[in-house]
Amino acid sequence: MVCIGNPLGMLPEAFFPTTTGAGYAMPELLRPLEKHRKDFTIFSHLDHDVSGGHRAVHSFLSGLRDKDAMQWPSRNISLDQRAAEFAGGRTRFPSIVASVGGAEGDLAPQMSWTRNGVNIPPITRASELFRGLFVADDAAGRKRTAESYDVNGSILDAVRGQAASIEKSLGKLDRQKLDEYLTSVREVEKKIGAASSWIDTPKPKVDMAPPDDGPFTESLAVFFQLLTLALQTDSTRVAVLEIPGAIDTQNIGLSGSYHGFSHHGKAEVLQRGLLVIEKFQTTHFATFLDRLSTLTDGDGSRLLDRTLVLFGSGMGNGSSHSNRDLPILVAGGGFRHGTHKSYPEDRRVPLCNLYTTMLQRFGVEMDRFNKATGTIGDFA
Repeated sequence: MVCIGNPLGMLPEAFFPTTTGAGYAMPELLRPLEKHRKDFTIFSHLDHDVSGGHRAVHSFLSGLRDKDAMQWPSRNISLDQRAAEFAGGRTRFPSIVASVGGAEGDLAPQMSWTRNGVNIPPITRASELFRGLFVADDAAGRKRTAESYDVNGSILDAVRGQAASIEKSLGKLDRQKLDEYLTSVREVEKKIGAASSWIDTPKPKVDMAPPDDGPFTESLAVFFQLLTLALQTDSTRVAVLEIPGAIDTQNIGLSGSYHGFSHHGKAEVLQRGLLVIEKFQTTHFATFLDRLSTLTDGDGSRLLDRTLVLFGSGMGNGSSHSNRDLPILVAGGGFRHGTHKSYPEDRRVPLCNLYTTMLQRFGVEMDRFNKATGTIGDFA
């Protein structure tokens, strides 16, 4: 499963087809994907029924705003991390969370969330991601890593012991807080245990030179290439790629900020600029699908057919700060694709219904993910 998103949405009139079904005219932003028409599905009128503009974008993969997460048993866990829990230690990395550079404040990448409602900071440099995936540590480095895991394990043992000694003296509310804390400790212990088992396993060798770290317009293609290699080598089965809200635009012939173009107010010159930025993203996304469709597994099936790919945003319309009608596209994963599906605006279908459907296809046995009311019955 690969989840790709940006914090500023897509121009609705350039992303959503004007007709439903299989015979739709390809909208401008998705024209780079034309050759993959039968490999993806576009969804209209799906969202999380949240508001808040930029401050609600981080709900994209969870359906929950962080300030509301405590009301839910899942504590804001995102789609990717729920899938990673299921995939477990089958791969060296249960998940990869990456961003093509960073940003500050509400434009910072914040797509991936743990079960305890903690945001997972992404890897923002291609060189760091390459090194983690494919550069082997020497014997001394592996020894240092093992020793650090031992030290961290001892610290967690001490923390757990201290927590148990004070639990009986706490009131109900404090015990609940302590339980949440200990749940976090157990999650860290699991991760340490899983990582320890891979210390002496050789990393895969790939036909790619270590990349340099450049601006967004140079690095986006590199990150997509690295994710392809990570899937191909089975280094992970779950990945997130975030597009930050602050990127260089001069290298694609523009003068102004990504955020500024998104606040176009229907001004034609700003809309044209935003279209350039968004089409740059969909063009490289199309190349990513190209690679997945040409690579095959041992049984001859395309990697794309065995990989669920979500593309979208937690922002429906950046100019009006709307978190409704999110731009959503799902590719691969063995689903029957090739259509544009639109759902009633007066009887909202939660986007988490689609996420439940995706998780079930991934192999997770569950009825509802976060705010879901069921599944997407006409998507199979």
